[in-house]
Amino acid sequence: MPHGASADGRPLTPSAAAGGKEQRVTKQRLAVSAALDDLDDFVSTQELYRILQNKGVSVSLATAYRILQSLADEGLADVLRNGDGEAVYRRCAVTVHHHHLLCRNCGKAVEVEAPAVETWAARTAQEHGFTEVAHTVEIYGLCPDCSARKAGTASGATLGTASTGSTTQSA
Repeated sequence: MPHGASADGRPLTPSAAAGGKEQRVTKQRLAVSAALDDLDDFVSTQELYRILQNKGVSVSLATAYRILQSLADEGLADVLRNGDGEAVYRRCAVTVHHHHLLCRNCGKAVEVEAPAVETWAARTAQEHGFTEVAHTVEIYGLCPDCSARKAGTASGATLGTASTGSTTQSA
C-alpha cells in the first residue's frame, strides 16, 4: 500500500496520511473543498449545498455537512458561529492557530493572532487544573467600513432632524 493511501489504494487526506483518522478523498470531498476555495466569505452548509447543486454536483446535505466538519477538524477550514448561532465555514487563510474579528453587520472576517489570549487561556486552564485544552475566540463588532457608514448615517440623521427642527421653528 502506498504511503498516504487507504487499504484500497485511494488517497488520504493530509491528516489521515500523518496518522489521524482515515478520510478518503472522494469526488464529493473534492467538490466541497474546491467550492470553499472559490469563496472568500464564510458560508453555511446549506449555502454551500445550494452552490454545489447549482454546479450540478451530486452531494447530499448531510454529506456536505460531514465533509465541512471534517475539513474543520483537520484545520483546513475555519468554522465559527454567526450571529444567529449557525455554523459557517471558510477555507483557512492562515495555517497557524488564530482567532477572528467578525463584523456583525456585513459579515467581514479578519483572522488575527492574539498572544494575550493564548497566555490568558493557558494560565486560566492551569489555575483550574485543566490539561490538553483548546479554545476558539470570535470577537464581534463593526468593521471600519460599517462603522463609518453608521457614523455617516447618524450624523446625516442628526443634521436632517436639526434642519427640520429649524424649519419648523421658522414657520
